[in-house]
Amino acid sequence: MLSHRPAAAGAHPVHLSYRANWLRAAVLGANDGIVSIASLVLGVAASGATSAAIVTAGVAGLVAGALSMAAGEYVSVSSQQDAERADLRLEQRELSDDPEGELRELAAIYERRGLSPDLAGQVATALTKRDALGAHARDELGFDDSRRARPLQAAWASALSFLAGGLLPLVAIGVTPSDSRGVICVAATVIALAILGYLGARIGGAPVARASVRVVAWGVVAMGVTSAIGAVAGTVL
Repeated sequence: MLSHRPAAAGAHPVHLSYRANWLRAAVLGANDGIVSIASLVLGVAASGATSAAIVTAGVAGLVAGALSMAAGEYVSVSSQQDAERADLRLEQRELSDDPEGELRELAAIYERRGLSPDLAGQVATALTKRDALGAHARDELGFDDSRRARPLQAAWASALSFLAGGLLPLVAIGVTPSDSRGVICVAATVIALAILGYLGARIGGAPVARASVRVVAWGVVAMGVTSAIGAVAGTVL
């Protein structure tokens, strides 16, 4: 994926896909923090709870959500890492058991990509001499060092971004008067989601308008549903 901004004269375009791992975790964490905490505090507020109860629920949700996001990301990305390592161990055994067959397999990959048989064989031979496992990992298995699974990186990015995102609606509803706190919280949340969609699109090189609308729309739906359920629960209970 290329940056949507044109490169300066004489400069190479900036590739952004190497950011995919931490960007995914950070955007997911921030979006979940904003939407989850905003929905939580609005739902509690709609039930008629006091300001102290709303803030207490928000703080508890903020801490629990950040820890949950970190644990979930770590477990999920660790599973991906385990699968990658298993594939590499299998490939290493195949290279030890049948090096000639693996060399032909690598050459065939380059032929399918458009190289002549002679050139494909030369490239496969040169790369095998330099780093056979690395060549197969990259060109046969599709592994790239910049996009490999990193559980700790994903966990920290997700947890910290959840905290950062969730603080905004919590502060917005906690410091405003009770008669306007709902409106202020919704407005702050919508603005935060729009900014998040914009930043995520800019960093990832995606269309800005589409990303912002997508993030805001789902956030508004979540807040509306949770507020409605909170109001019903407050009336019934």
